[in-house]
This record gives sequence, C-alpha cells and structure tokens, in this order.
Amino acid sequence: MSGRLADLTGPGVVEALSAESVVLLPVGAIEQHGPHLPLSVDAVIAEETASAVLEAVGNEVDLWLLPTLSVSKSNEHAWSPGTLWLSAETMLRVLDDLAACVATTPARRLVLLNGHGGNTSLLGSACRDIRVAHGLLTFLTHPSTPPASGGSSTEEELGMGIHGGLRETSVFAYLRPGQVDMDRAVRRVPEWLADNTWVRFGGAVQFGWTSRDFGPDGHIGDPTGANPELGKELFEHSVMELADQLREISRFDYPG
Repeated sequence: MSGRLADLTGPGVVEALSAESVVLLPVGAIEQHGPHLPLSVDAVIAEETASAVLEAVGNEVDLWLLPTLSVSKSNEHAWSPGTLWLSAETMLRVLDDLAACVATTPARRLVLLNGHGGNTSLLGSACRDIRVAHGLLTFLTHPSTPPASGGSSTEEELGMGIHGGLRETSVFAYLRPGQVDMDRAVRRVPEWLADNTWVRFGGAVQFGWTSRDFGPDGHIGDPTGANPELGKELFEHSVMELADQLREISRFDYPG
C-alpha cells in the first residue's frame, strides 16, 4: 500500500504504515530563475517528480508522500523580489520538527527529495541530525544531482548550467509548457570560471556566491535551446533512477 500521507485519517496512518514504509518529503524552493521562468520551478519539479515516482514504484515500495516543503534555504537569491527563503537555522528546525512527526508513525525511513541545489549541503547535515535525534533511517536524493554538487551539465554551458539553464528549463517546459517565456531566455554562462581547475561549479573547492554575482538576470546557464521534448526525456530518466533508488532504500538497514 502506498499513497499520500495527508489523505489518511489519524488512525489510518497507524493501520497503513509499518516499519517497512518509506516516507518521502519533496523539498523545493520559491526563488527567482531568471526572466524566462517563474519562481515555482524547484517546487514544481520536486512535487511532480515525487508524484511520478509514486505512480512508478508504489506497487513495489510502501511509499508515502508528505506535502511538498516549498520554501527552503534560498538566500543566494535574497536580492530578488519574490524569492522566499528560510535561514539555515530555521530550515534545520523545520526539518527536525517534521522528522519528529514522522517518528510518531510506524515508519522508520525518511527520504528528502531535494529539488533545489542550494539546499544540498544543509539537507545532508539534517539527515545526520535527524538520525541522531529521532533514530530514523534518513536519505537525501535529487531529481537530478545539481551540477554545483558534481552532477552533469552540458558542454555548451561549460558544465555550469546550474540554475535556469538548458536542462532545468527543458524539464519545466515539459511539466508546465505555458509558463516558460523563451523570448526572454538568454545565455548567461560564467565563462571566466571555465579556466579554473579547482574553484568552479563542481570543482573540488567550494565557494560562497549569490546569483547576482554572475549578472543581473539571476540565472546561470544557457536556456536558449530548451525544449519540452528534451525535458520529457530528462524527467522520465530521473523518475526511473529515483524509482530504483527507492527500491534500494526500502531494503537498506544497518547490521544488527
């Protein structure tokens, strides 16, 4: 049995969930994505990915979706009107509170499905903190690994299409075709970083940055070639990979 936790009654949670259940929290963001995309991109991709993977693997994995946490740590975009963000301290408290709620159910596994690259480091810390505080088995995954965290990007973007670039714009164009303004899509790739060996997106040396450090438009990448056909291919591949990850997560446990 699988489904959305909020659709159950209180007593129904105890009846439906077990120690084998996997609870999944989609984490998105409400933040600027340049002039061609709406603020909701990360929240939409996280939620749509979670819904698709529930359909894909719900008959094999006892999977329960929580409502999407749409506002998260987006202060690298705090300069932009419309961006909503939580401090690191607040975000960790929110995640701890939600984990405490999950711990009252029979479930032992909590997966954070992160749709916003700026959350990655913080969510890794949250997984360890939740494990210590509440005893849950915790996991962090993404619809696709962010390029700034070692994921792939296109050669045309010099491996730095990290925010509102080709792939993200394509996926969103597939999910919400009427909400992408391709007339305002322009190339914004920090080519000056490409010569660096270490200090670059995806490099061994991390660095603090805001999106405004790379220009006034707020996106980093080249969305000009984005199209929904590519988005469909990328989205379906990510759902397939996440389904396989969840199968393994459902079996994972520590010895003893």
